[in-house]
Amino acid sequence: MPVNHEAPDLETSQGRRTIRKAIAASAVGNATEWFDYGIYSVSVAYITANFFPGGTVWALATFAISFLVRPLGGLVWGPLGDRLGRKRILSLTIILMAAGTFAIGILPTYDAIGMWAPALLIFLRMVQGFSTGGEYGGAATFMAEYSPDRRRGFFGSFLEFGTLLGFVLGTAFVLVLQIVLGDELMSAWGWRVPFLVAGPLGLVGLYLRSRLSETPVFQELSDQEEQETSTAATFRDLLKYWRPLLAMAGLVIALNIANYTLISYSPTYLEAQLGMSADASLLLILVGELVMMALIPFAGGLSDRIGRKPVWAISMGGLLVAAVPLYMLIGTGFAGALIGFAALGVLYVLQLGTISATFPAMFPTQVRYAGFAITYNVATALFGGTAPLINESLIDATGNLLVPAFFMMAGCAVGLVALLFVRETANASLRGTEVPGAERAAGGPRSGSDAGR
Repeated sequence: MPVNHEAPDLETSQGRRTIRKAIAASAVGNATEWFDYGIYSVSVAYITANFFPGGTVWALATFAISFLVRPLGGLVWGPLGDRLGRKRILSLTIILMAAGTFAIGILPTYDAIGMWAPALLIFLRMVQGFSTGGEYGGAATFMAEYSPDRRRGFFGSFLEFGTLLGFVLGTAFVLVLQIVLGDELMSAWGWRVPFLVAGPLGLVGLYLRSRLSETPVFQELSDQEEQETSTAATFRDLLKYWRPLLAMAGLVIALNIANYTLISYSPTYLEAQLGMSADASLLLILVGELVMMALIPFAGGLSDRIGRKPVWAISMGGLLVAAVPLYMLIGTGFAGALIGFAALGVLYVLQLGTISATFPAMFPTQVRYAGFAITYNVATALFGGTAPLINESLIDATGNLLVPAFFMMAGCAVGLVALLFVRETANASLRGTEVPGAERAAGGPRSGSDAGR
């Protein structure tokens, strides 16, 4: 007889301890992944000097290359996660990511080995992209399936807290090194230090994940022997859910254009286009990211109370209206840039804080990991990792410094259309082989699992 694997009971000390472990295992691992993206995006000048004599555009292109490999990672890791479990795959992806980032820190430069240097850097970025293709979807699925239904938005938001924590740690680390070492030593060897730190961070994340059990939702599916039996079966079943696949892709386009324009491209934009000093731009980004981190749990909790769709609508509608005036404010100087960046961050964080509650709930358990990982990474590869390069290229071609605002607005317009086709899943149960919220959408009663938590 199948065992009933309940979500952690927050009324007990054991339940609270379990959910804290799940949060730590997901968030710390995710922070390790995004620590790399943070240090790379704010170290573009040093990467360019050491690996790409041809200019910044090549360093930004290499940033984008890792995203182009992410769909392959999603295609491989997603189906495996639905067959073998979330925990096993997450342990593998964090090892790959940490090893790839650490290896960049010991990579010889262009002056030492010529074209082999950028070639090896590109290879390592591809390894990182491949691992990230399974990491993010798996971590979000893991966190969503561990969370009690009625607080999935709040607890899931801490995964995104880990995302920004990785960016903040990376940004702060590079800023401190720049102040202590100066540009000459940073360019010579200081840029390597943040990449080397990723190794120990990865081991910490692996340790935390190894001490946690598989999610209750997947354990229940496995006990009933309803998990997918092969990769081919996963893809065949996933095609049945083409509507949520397309709807999620639209939301991811809006999310990632905003994310990578606002966070990854901003240091380059502030320095190269607005003439701000490296230290000032990093300080500004750091303050903005800290503001967003403080607000993320509130965004997740708000989605538990009023629903996922209203929160997404407020965020994308606000960015659509406010992007141009706020980017005009950013162009007025440091104070204006600080206010403008923080305001954009407040609007964007409503999306960021609800990813882990919204996207996993768009698919049933047996294809959840694959549905999330494949859709998210394909859309991110096309519209996320390429955002810094597209912004820089369009500004160079047009001379218009408001290009990032227009690009963000276009993404939000796509997202608002996609939102019309998204089912509301706040408080819905993630258990079983049906799409969450299906009974509610049909006017039927909620399941006992949904009503009880």
